[in-house]
Amino acid sequence: MAAFNLTHSDPSTFILNGIPGLEAAHIWISIPFSTFYIISLVGNVTVLLAVSKEQTLHKPMYLLLCMLALTDIGKSTCVMPKALCLFWFRSKGITVDGCLTQMFFLYAFAAMHSAVLVTMAFDRYIAICNPLRYSTILTNARIAKLGLVGLIRAVLLILPVPLLLRRLPFCANRVILHMYCEHMAVVKVSCGDTRINRMYGLVITFVIIGLDLTLIGLSYGLIIRAVLRISSKNAHWKALNTCTAHICVMLMSYISNLFSTLTHRFGQGIAAHVHILLAILHILVPPMLNPIIYGVKTKELRDKVGKYTCRM
Repeated sequence: MAAFNLTHSDPSTFILNGIPGLEAAHIWISIPFSTFYIISLVGNVTVLLAVSKEQTLHKPMYLLLCMLALTDIGKSTCVMPKALCLFWFRSKGITVDGCLTQMFFLYAFAAMHSAVLVTMAFDRYIAICNPLRYSTILTNARIAKLGLVGLIRAVLLILPVPLLLRRLPFCANRVILHMYCEHMAVVKVSCGDTRINRMYGLVITFVIIGLDLTLIGLSYGLIIRAVLRISSKNAHWKALNTCTAHICVMLMSYISNLFSTLTHRFGQGIAAHVHILLAILHILVPPMLNPIIYGVKTKELRDKVGKYTCRM
């Protein structure tokens, strides 16, 4: 307790409280969380290794899958090692700089993840609406450039978030009622005027999600129009089937993100532990399921992963 009080009064340190009201169950809660994290790492690393080892998978669609896997690994790894230390060893302290760094990388990876989903929608649009020019429009080099644009956008949009927080004074009670440095949870610890921080956080959420969902919706609108022009119903299903994996991943990612964000900001009637559990599940569950979804729906990837794992 003395060590806790010492850390608690340290002006360069925040205290991560974990899941309020469920502190006694932290060890038990850590079991499914650590399991999800391990499955996510194994699945995404397997995808990365299979694509890197197999020359036949060096195509735009699989390069995008690798980008998606990297952002999934990045998001969950920003949070889980520190969260598990909190659960297992009651290591609650985190420096202010460490907290802001965690926040920056978490949201930057999330923004990059969204950009990859937009690029995947564009990939499906070209594959269905302009298949004869697919190989000339979407080259590996162009995919790499689009990935770089997504990275630059993420850095430029997210960098002001920790910088705006850095200028704020923080209260003597420096306890963050969360298991990681979530933006709004840190904002609530400040004793200063946080209107700019709150507004910028909300604007960024709707700019990234709103713009990206609009672009994805436009791509799928054009895809549906092209599919409806095909006379054969079998061709309809075959064309749409190539999009099912992306649609599942996209819906899972955006719905969980929006629900977690909006309930944390506006769901005052929802218990704190529900907010936090929703937030951590949003970080853990999509990265765990994404490689499974693409493995099931993409025969070529499934075959190569099976071949690669058999070699091991």
